[in-house]
Amino acid sequence: MLEVVSDNAKGLALAVASSAFIGVSFILKKIGLRRAAKCGARAGGGGYTYLSEPLWWAGMTTMLLGEVANFVAYIFAPAVLVTPLGALSVIVSSVLAHFVLKERLEKLGVLGCVSCIVGSVVVVMHAPEEHMPDSVEEIWNLATQPGFLAYAMTTMLLVGTLVLFFEPRYGQTNILVYLGICSSMGSLTVVSIKAIGVAIKLTLDGVNQAAYPYTWFFLMVAIICGVSQINYLNKALDTFNLAIVSPIYYVMFTTLTIVASGIMFKDWAGQSLSSIASELCGLITILSGTILLHTAEEGANNSAALLPWPLDKGSISWCISLSSDNLLKNVEEDYFAALQNSPAPV
Repeated sequence: MLEVVSDNAKGLALAVASSAFIGVSFILKKIGLRRAAKCGARAGGGGYTYLSEPLWWAGMTTMLLGEVANFVAYIFAPAVLVTPLGALSVIVSSVLAHFVLKERLEKLGVLGCVSCIVGSVVVVMHAPEEHMPDSVEEIWNLATQPGFLAYAMTTMLLVGTLVLFFEPRYGQTNILVYLGICSSMGSLTVVSIKAIGVAIKLTLDGVNQAAYPYTWFFLMVAIICGVSQINYLNKALDTFNLAIVSPIYYVMFTTLTIVASGIMFKDWAGQSLSSIASELCGLITILSGTILLHTAEEGANNSAALLPWPLDKGSISWCISLSSDNLLKNVEEDYFAALQNSPAPV
């Protein structure tokens, strides 16, 4: 009993550390992307200047540490304990974005973030337990079954459609384009990494898995999908506010990963009706939170677009000359003067 408690404590500590690292990594990468944009093409416009920015690499290193800690946490604790704690990274990044990046999140956006986090936790907590395969060959057999092949083909078709048709038209205005690509590729990355993890574990136990071609296939898929995932996450971070990117990315990535894992390992079969109902409620909460986040973002953009030019400075300065004394007086009134003279929006 003591050993079980100790393992859960280790898993809990690693999961919390992982969320902290990942939350901080978003901030570091965002600052790096901003600095890189001043020296060359932005990541959102197809540029790769950020690769020479030390802060971006610091963010990538921090994120890698977080992912490693998260991976090791699953060794010590069950998924129902580790996975929901990923929501902490959203809280960490949102709080730091408010104080460090000065990205204000309105009350409606805060409500959307909370809804997304609560819905994601509900879905994860009621997700079926996964079965860990005993060999890479077993994972290959699961990956080549019709159900997962259909999911993989649908994912690739969706990604191709988003990249070829939607990204050129809506990539700079709709956050779901970049994050849809990123999260879809991320679900395949997780499945491949799980296969690699099994191969490493078996190899360390004395059963060499390097001789199987499946091991190298999963490694190639993990590299390709992982690089694509990072690339489009960078574009999303460079184009949209971190306070909006972080929760939506967490929601989409977590949901698609649960779906991919459930289809591949066939863990959905033994679920009770109450668990299925809870997952549906969680998904509805996630969708509601996503709508609230979009409403908050669109409302902020529309409000900024309606303001007259001088208002982006935050104040108006009047110069008044009084008779022969040539007395100059600066009067600063927030928004009052321009609102008096500006035409009413139609």
